[in-house]
Amino acid sequence: MAKNMKLKTQRIEENKDKRARATAKFIRISPYKVRVVLDIIRGKSVNDAVAILENTNKAGAEPIKKVVLSAAANAENNLGMNRDDLKVAVAYADMGPTLKRMRPMAHGRAFRILKRTSHITIILDAMAK
Repeated sequence: MAKNMKLKTQRIEENKDKRARATAKFIRISPYKVRVVLDIIRGKSVNDAVAILENTNKAGAEPIKKVVLSAAANAENNLGMNRDDLKVAVAYADMGPTLKRMRPMAHGRAFRILKRTSHITIILDAMAK
């Protein structure tokens, strides 16, 4: 049994993705709004992506910028990569848990308000030269 477990963990380590990544979870903004900004920076270099995010007038730009900078720091410190050689390879936003709230309406009715959350993931890769 122990031998199979060791072989399994060894196979998992061999197939593990060696790219730098960062994730921000439970961000209080709808993933639909975040995906619009992610489409802008996907495929760009890290420096270009940060410059675009600083000048983008969208609510999702600030948390995405933090995740991109975190992924760049992970690449530099953990994997020994150069920040100037990195590009945004994968960027996606998944839906997190939804907070349900009620708003009173006329005649004693209630209207449901859905406060959506996002899980933002950025994966950086070295640019081909």
